[in-house]
Amino acid sequence: MIEKSGRNTATTFVLGLAAGAVAIAISLLLRSFAGGPFIPELASQTLFSLTPGQFESQAVENFGPLAKYSAFTGAIIIYFILYGVFAVLLTRFHWKGYLRRATLASAVAYVILLIISISLVTITEARTHTQATSITRLAISLILPQIAFGFILSSFYANVRLSKKPVLDKKPETTSEIDYSKRVSRRVFLRAAIATIIALPILYLGLNRLFLQHEVQVPPPSSSPLLLPQQSITRPLGFKDPRLTPLLDSEVTPTYLFYRIDINPIVPQVDSTSWTLTVKGQVNNPFTMTYEQIKSMPSVEEYATLQCVSSKIGGDLISTALWKGVRLKDLLSMAQLRPGAKYIAFRCYDGYDVGIPLERGLLEGTILAYDMNLAPLTAEHGYPVRAIVPGLYGMMNPKWITEIEVVNDVYEGYWQRNGWTNDAREATHSFIAIPGQAPIRDRFRNLDLMNINIVPGQKLPIAGVAFAGDRGISKVEVSTDGGTTWKSANIKEPFSKYTWVLWASGFTPAAPQGSNRIVVRATDKTGKVQTSEVRPPFPDGNTGYHIINI
Repeated sequence: MIEKSGRNTATTFVLGLAAGAVAIAISLLLRSFAGGPFIPELASQTLFSLTPGQFESQAVENFGPLAKYSAFTGAIIIYFILYGVFAVLLTRFHWKGYLRRATLASAVAYVILLIISISLVTITEARTHTQATSITRLAISLILPQIAFGFILSSFYANVRLSKKPVLDKKPETTSEIDYSKRVSRRVFLRAAIATIIALPILYLGLNRLFLQHEVQVPPPSSSPLLLPQQSITRPLGFKDPRLTPLLDSEVTPTYLFYRIDINPIVPQVDSTSWTLTVKGQVNNPFTMTYEQIKSMPSVEEYATLQCVSSKIGGDLISTALWKGVRLKDLLSMAQLRPGAKYIAFRCYDGYDVGIPLERGLLEGTILAYDMNLAPLTAEHGYPVRAIVPGLYGMMNPKWITEIEVVNDVYEGYWQRNGWTNDAREATHSFIAIPGQAPIRDRFRNLDLMNINIVPGQKLPIAGVAFAGDRGISKVEVSTDGGTTWKSANIKEPFSKYTWVLWASGFTPAAPQGSNRIVVRATDKTGKVQTSEVRPPFPDGNTGYHIINI
């Protein structure tokens, strides 16, 4: 009897999963085409908002973007399991009739999921200080999927009698009754299989639409490098080795290679025709602007490098682009700052928020960008408008901005509330891209195609990038003996004071035996030498020398 009960529970659970697959598929369609809330997305966003910064740093360092997507995938799996649990719970109710069972199943699923969703939204809003989603919209979006779940689950058991014998409420005692029960089970599972077969392609296409359409960026068909300012035919001093060509060609990172770190498992899609930017707070003239109004203002173009505070030594969470937009100080001038204003808080479409000191916002280089690399921002990089704040780590350069509030206190944003630094000034870094296999190589197109053989007696190029925020780089030194002796590298003139610099050096391996320990260090334009102290990314960003062995 216990064995039979266990089998029935497992069967009911599986049928709940099948009906739940249809409900989730409908939810996904509503999310994809109508922008409705999707519970796994809400769950993963809540998890991100509650994750301590130190744990998040380790996850990014070890798994990169997979950390974020694994949380989203886990939330989808739990979502499926919930529907199986709902089906098992419903067996405790003995409502007869297809319509009654369907109504009960729909109502139970709806109420429980609504409570879960409201809890997730409430927690997220409390953590992010922004409105995650409308409760009314959330309540409406849950109706159709739960109706589908209830009616499909009930349909699995509707009209399956092949005779007047009872279906599941009598223990089979004869061979004919056992055969009859098997035929009923096959009919039920056939219906469940059909529902699953219908739901799975929708799930696949829906997830594919949400992720791949905006996540996978295809390199341009042309193999030519991005246009660079006044690019000279003559190579810079120290960069004549043809093996350094990929480094020079991607000094400005192609958009499809530009790193991306944010709190979203799914890229936000913002309609610029309805989008507005609100400027408010400690100002005498608060206002709201449209996308076209911002683009009609006097614009500036500047090259700037962004680096994630979570990036490790030699890591790939750093890139350079040409940005176009309006100076933030021009907008603040229009708003007329009040005395005592101290911080500028940015709030974003995806629930992210961050603050920067007022003096940073008034610098010439701080802009609200709407173009990137001679084209409108992509969805991944903040369309329609994002901030570029030179000298501060990437987390202080928010994307998808919808609101700017001037406040008279220090403002701690999304990651700062999880323990990350609110100072966020870039440390001085230098990375080796050639030779070796450091992740930084991923930001340079065709670098992996460049075969660099290490041959004793033949000169080997050593090259990479150095960056010190808005302080600039005055010197880069390379050691091939583990730091015992140092030699100055050649530095290419950067495109702006806000970008990384390319550097190049070289040496001749003397013998096939043993290895060479290559180390690099940089000095910023204030005269401060990069520290050798090894420090993990959390909470202030990493420090230390990049070292490779060849």
